[in-house]
Amino acid sequence: MTSKTASTLLSALMLAGVSLMSTPALAAAPVATNAVTGLPDFADLVDKAGPAVVNIRTTERVKLGQGGGGDEEMQEFLRRFFGGQMVPRGRRGAPQQQPEEQEVQRGVGSGFIISDDGYVLTNAHVVEGADEVIVTLTDRREFKAKVLGADRRSDVAVLKVEARNLPSLRIGDSNRIRVGEWVIAIGSPFNLENTVTAGIISAKARDTGEYLPLIQSDVAVNPGNSGGPLINMRGEVIGINSQIATLSGAYNGISFAVPIDEVMRVTEQIKKTGKVTRGRLGVQISEVTRDVAESLGLGRARGAEVAMVEPGGPAEKAGVKVGDIILKFNGKDIEKSSDLPRQVGGSAVGSRASVTVWRRGNQIELPVTIVELQEEKSPGARPTPKKQTPEQAPNALGLHVSDLTPVQKRELKIEAGVMVEFAEGRAATAGIQQGDLILQMNNTEVTGAAQFNGLVSKLDPKKPVAILVRRENASQYLVIKPRQ
Repeated sequence: MTSKTASTLLSALMLAGVSLMSTPALAAAPVATNAVTGLPDFADLVDKAGPAVVNIRTTERVKLGQGGGGDEEMQEFLRRFFGGQMVPRGRRGAPQQQPEEQEVQRGVGSGFIISDDGYVLTNAHVVEGADEVIVTLTDRREFKAKVLGADRRSDVAVLKVEARNLPSLRIGDSNRIRVGEWVIAIGSPFNLENTVTAGIISAKARDTGEYLPLIQSDVAVNPGNSGGPLINMRGEVIGINSQIATLSGAYNGISFAVPIDEVMRVTEQIKKTGKVTRGRLGVQISEVTRDVAESLGLGRARGAEVAMVEPGGPAEKAGVKVGDIILKFNGKDIEKSSDLPRQVGGSAVGSRASVTVWRRGNQIELPVTIVELQEEKSPGARPTPKKQTPEQAPNALGLHVSDLTPVQKRELKIEAGVMVEFAEGRAATAGIQQGDLILQMNNTEVTGAAQFNGLVSKLDPKKPVAILVRRENASQYLVIKPRQ
């Protein structure tokens, strides 16, 4: 072998990733123990689960000349991929003889049977506004379904058909799901019945709903899939397909399902009483930012910031105040503000609970009695500042404030605070506006203009300042950052 040939061979071996000095190391290289041998086969799973998945067709009665609600229906389509309304239309310009009232198809969705005696689950938005609901099985049998109840907050509806010995699906445990595990969806996208799509769980607790976290997956879900089951590889339902994230109205790779644990809690209440009852604390809350947490001495962003306390509500009776940070409910940590309404909502009406709040550098535990959730009240009027421009220079934060009169305090139902007459500079950048009320700075209650300006004069200019601001009936911490 010539030296040129040897050199060429050595170069080829190196390009191929072979080291002439590492043969023993190659022999000792570890072998992967979890190598993928192939994609899963869903055929047996679909054969077993498919017969329990149903097509749901809804109709409504409309009067002659009544609009079909096309624009509204399209918005619903874009928002929650619901099938469009189909209203018969005659030839343009041709006179039509129609009855005063006619029945038209409203839309198409999916559902699934959970018991052999005819209980069916679907989305609340699938049957909302329907005068008649038709359930069609895979063997082409059709049943008129009675809507036992629907809960818009969880988007769950319970139907009942009069039949026996029906195929049904097993209920799984959505608390045991894992990101990355395979799941399938069965439904009627675009009215194509018993369509199967597959994918993986992308996230377990996506915050897109007020009272529950949703399961995110990349399973293809389209208009008509609403109300169909999300099924794991054991053939168990772990969620109801409910929403998609989309700009076009069609599937874009992200879909959401209501966790089956929440679905079954709602289902049991509807079966017993026909409605869902949730607990209420009587507060409006917002997220705690990192800057606010550091300014108040929390260390890290956690809890729920109390923006408003309902007058006469359970929170006010318990002693909860605007500006409190709720850290625990019944001993359970509140990591995100969305954790609180879910925990309170799951509490029995009339039950006693404990709320742990962070107030001016201290943790305080308050007992509270849970009441039934009601609709939110409209915000109150905003106070009017005395003047449009300040007569003296604003303080170091860029604020000019004035004292509140006793009459204003009574009307606003507060004991202390100052009104913002003018905001500029860093304060304006933070979002503070003329007419806002300042109730607290960092962990100190603001009692008057002179006291507030004195506190400002002692601030470290290199540190951010958390200002508790009330606007109308809602309060929020706004952070004024130091000069750069």
